[in-house]
Amino acid sequence: MKAPPRPAIVLAVLALGIGGYALFGAKAEPDRWLGYVEGEPLMIAAPVPGTLATRPVSRGQAVLPGAPLFTLDPQTADADSAQLAAQVAAAKAQAADLLQGRNRAPEQAAAQAALAAARAQAVRAGADFERIAALAGKGFASRTQLDAARAARDSASAAVQQAQAVVASGALSAGRPEQQVAAQASVGAAEAALRAQKRRREEIAPVAPAKGVVEQTFYDPGEWVPANQPVLSVLPDDQRKLRFFVPQDRVAGLKVGAAVRFGCDGCGAGERTAKISYISPRAEFTPPVIYSERARAKLVFMVEATLPPAQSLPLGLPVAVVPE
Repeated sequence: MKAPPRPAIVLAVLALGIGGYALFGAKAEPDRWLGYVEGEPLMIAAPVPGTLATRPVSRGQAVLPGAPLFTLDPQTADADSAQLAAQVAAAKAQAADLLQGRNRAPEQAAAQAALAAARAQAVRAGADFERIAALAGKGFASRTQLDAARAARDSASAAVQQAQAVVASGALSAGRPEQQVAAQASVGAAEAALRAQKRRREEIAPVAPAKGVVEQTFYDPGEWVPANQPVLSVLPDDQRKLRFFVPQDRVAGLKVGAAVRFGCDGCGAGERTAKISYISPRAEFTPPVIYSERARAKLVFMVEATLPPAQSLPLGLPVAVVPE
């Protein structure tokens, strides 16, 4: 978010001279273009609403990259993080269970024991049937006893086949391939949600993005902050620039990237340099903030030039710019 122009410099430009040149009621020297120092502060906000818990910085305070700026109440965010972490653990456990299936040692051992018992029962049932069949052939066993022995033999044989099938299926996963894919997808979704929540947790406690100064604060600790509402603004040292106005007959000689020299009251001896970063494509009449008798009816073009980070000049400071 860009800061609006600072009309406070109107009186300063009207009443003051820049670098020894009177700007009101006197004729400025040729090729000396008037302007002021401008900046583009960064509006620091959180994407969620909450109570402002801490704000360790104040207006005008210098900050370094990574310095804490403010923190919203983290209780809700921490609870959400814990809930999502539990969901990740549950999804991973479910996926592991589907992949492991019945190939777990205790279940496999039980299946093998059941198969052994079924085989033993089949051997016994087969022997009983042979004995009853021999007795029936001699007339010592009834038809009913023979049929019962035959049924017991067949049943024991079927039990062996069933136990063999259980053992064979034990090496396979308990879940179908589609279930396994769905389980892995659930793990991925839960992990993505946890990453997003961790990022939101960081966003409610932002840090300074660059070296600069806290230009303005908008909320105090204890106040409720709506979502996406700036809590403070930071002006990075590398976001200060000159904004000046060039007559229409001279703007064609300027190029983006070209250097300009400028002077200002209180800047010390000599002139400083800046690099042109923007030339407006539209002409305008000299704005009131740069009003002078000599330029009041002239068309001008707004030009901006970036300042080196070391030149931390105050915003709104009037300057006089000349081309290199």
